[in-house]
Amino acid sequence: MTYVLWVIQVLLALLFIFSGGMKVVMSAEAMAAMSPPGSIILPGLLLKFIGVCEVLGGFGLVLPALLRIQPSLTPLAAALLTIIMIGAVVITAAGLGVGAAVVPFITLLLCAFVAYGRWKLVPISPR
Repeated sequence: MTYVLWVIQVLLALLFIFSGGMKVVMSAEAMAAMSPPGSIILPGLLLKFIGVCEVLGGFGLVLPALLRIQPSLTPLAAALLTIIMIGAVVITAAGLGVGAAVVPFITLLLCAFVAYGRWKLVPISPR
């Protein structure tokens, strides 16, 4: 179970660092131009804030557990990313339909699994 959680944590960290980094680096106009027709466009500052939260959460999924410094931050990061993904599922389903919300929903489930797994199933002990 430990290996499964580590693989999921690393993959989620890469996903959130990449997607959050793109939100931080790109302009709001460029992100709006890339969004599909019919999708809900969020304000630029909100997207930047979500991007920063995703980058920090991505690092929080791996670094505290890897370094064993405050490893309780890893399930907390996963839980907070779960909340972000709830918003992503709702926004995607409202704008593009339920079919388009499948990928954010799977990401939500993986974040929730990591949070539960690191809190209850296989917690990481500090140094």
